[in-house]
Amino acid sequence: MTESQERAGADARRADGDATTGTGTGTGTDADAVAGAGAGADARAAPVPHPPAFAPDSLVLNRKLPLWYQVSQSLRASILGRPQDASARLPTEEQLAAHYGVSVLTMRQALKELETEGLISRHRRRGTFIEPRARRVSPVRLLGSVDAIVAQQSGEATTVLGHGPTAVPGDLAEFFPDCAEVTCYRRLRRDEESDEPTNWAENAVRPDIAARIDVADLERWPMTKVLRDVVGVRISRITDTVEARLADPVTAELLRVPLLSPILHYTGVTYDEEGRVVDVARIRYRGDRFSFSVTVEAH
Repeated sequence: MTESQERAGADARRADGDATTGTGTGTGTDADAVAGAGAGADARAAPVPHPPAFAPDSLVLNRKLPLWYQVSQSLRASILGRPQDASARLPTEEQLAAHYGVSVLTMRQALKELETEGLISRHRRRGTFIEPRARRVSPVRLLGSVDAIVAQQSGEATTVLGHGPTAVPGDLAEFFPDCAEVTCYRRLRRDEESDEPTNWAENAVRPDIAARIDVADLERWPMTKVLRDVVGVRISRITDTVEARLADPVTAELLRVPLLSPILHYTGVTYDEEGRVVDVARIRYRGDRFSFSVTVEAH
């Protein structure tokens, strides 16, 4: 082989190598194409934000009350009080049962209660989901559980109308014998979908407890939840009274009902573990939107 033939062969081999490794000087190399494809894949693989997972509240079970009822009321409060961007999918029955410390059978009974109420829907092999148009207002149904009170008051848009110290009202003097004044909070609750007022509340709270309340929390949660879970009051019991009354001028205006129309007047007296009254709530419910129900267990 001549010297010129050897140089030609070497040039040919170098050209093959340039084509393979993409080191040529052309503008459309394979390496550029691969790099471009990779960039497109990276763009397509950009993470899509997911809504935060649904997180049920914690619950301290009372063994004197039906477990399924306590769990259903706690879960109901969590559903109605969830962040607007939270996932609509609930954890599995097994995960919820482990969270609440109950059996799967008890959890299933609790979920059945919420399904009957229209708050959730259950789909075989798909899971359990919060209904988009879940009914926000339910009967005033109490069974001796603090979580039942929280659940009943949850899930409505709340506006704080005003708050501040005031002399103890004469009809509340028996509840605050050691206080010269209490802090009063006035709140209006509305259905989130229709913006229709459903009830309005007045709370009289001991001054030392009120000093630890952030008013912004009362627009997010019921007073009972704020007292127990935010302020840290160890609630021992709540005594409830419900009676039929006629709408006074203030109630008629706030609830947009005719004067002297029927309303349900609820009074809830909250006691701490020392036996002191920490809060007296007086709530006026629209009579056309609420009913009162009590369940008495035989055991």
